[in-house]
Amino acid sequence: MVKRLALTVALVLTGALLSPACSGVPDAPARPESYVPPVRHVFVINIENKGYDQTWGSGSAAPYLARTLRAKGVLLNKYYGTAHNSQPNYVAQVSGQGPNPEMQADCQVFTDFTRTTTADPDQAVGTGCVFPADVPTLPRQLTDAGLTWKGYMDDMREPCQHPDVGAVDPTQHATAKDNYAARHNPFVYFHSIIDHPAYCKHRVVRLGRLARDLQHARTTPNLAYITPDLCNDGHDAPCADGRPGGLTSVNAWLKRWVPKILASPAFRRNGVLIITADESDGPQSDSDACCGPATSVNSPMPGITGPGGGKVGALLISRWVEPGTWSTTPYNHYSLLGSIEEIFGLPKLGYARDPGVETFGLDVWNGYSPS
Repeated sequence: MVKRLALTVALVLTGALLSPACSGVPDAPARPESYVPPVRHVFVINIENKGYDQTWGSGSAAPYLARTLRAKGVLLNKYYGTAHNSQPNYVAQVSGQGPNPEMQADCQVFTDFTRTTTADPDQAVGTGCVFPADVPTLPRQLTDAGLTWKGYMDDMREPCQHPDVGAVDPTQHATAKDNYAARHNPFVYFHSIIDHPAYCKHRVVRLGRLARDLQHARTTPNLAYITPDLCNDGHDAPCADGRPGGLTSVNAWLKRWVPKILASPAFRRNGVLIITADESDGPQSDSDACCGPATSVNSPMPGITGPGGGKVGALLISRWVEPGTWSTTPYNHYSLLGSIEEIFGLPKLGYARDPGVETFGLDVWNGYSPS
């Protein structure tokens, strides 16, 4: 692959990352690989339950995404979800943890994860949904490295909103007044985040905060993880509040928010925007996988009827990406995690370390010339 032809630089690790309970000065991030451009701000947007052809095909009901934005970046046309249903795909993107049956059922009950053991690569083996505090995550990696992150959640009522541990999740179905879904907010499934209320409330915030944070590069986090609500992400159609939903509402929402991101000082200086879908339309339509583990230590069929979450595609827009180009390299959500970790010089977590998982190389960073 193109990436493998580039001169790579060994990661220089100065020690283990500090755990949330530790104090002191965190270790500095390692030097990124030579094929990784000097990105300092990553914006991630997930839409819901949309297969590749539906989103990116010529008849897409989201022309702003499929044509206008697509013309600005590189389209990864072999990018796959890692599981069905929604919740484990979001968790994969921020921790590299694979699914278990409760996660595949979208964690109808907000139960603690009961771990029996740990298996390679860094997989918590057990049942339940809210991972123990010592399970590593990308957010805690960023914090310990002196970097910043925020989750911007559309229609969330209050910062760090999540069900009570052990309670039925009341956000599984939208209402006319509430379209927030906890299962699309991966940060609340880790005790290392929710057990620290001030930390969580400062970082898992309402979407409206994004407009203010984008005004200056210094107020824009290194990782901005943006989740539309159950209507704006295309999950529901029609929506509980009467909006059309599906890709029609996705299109309208992106037209409102993406220009703010692209015009922001942080993005223009050294940012990348990544837009993908959590999974295909469902396990019955596509549960294929491309790469990495064919199973999970907690589930023999991550895609319920197959090994993965189906082909969804992903679009990257950046000054270091050639507009209107393609990458045919197989990637998935573990690739996204590993690529973000490479950008910030962080060790790869969980299945991002699987030997079959590629990270974004010069086929993606095709407008970047390593010095």
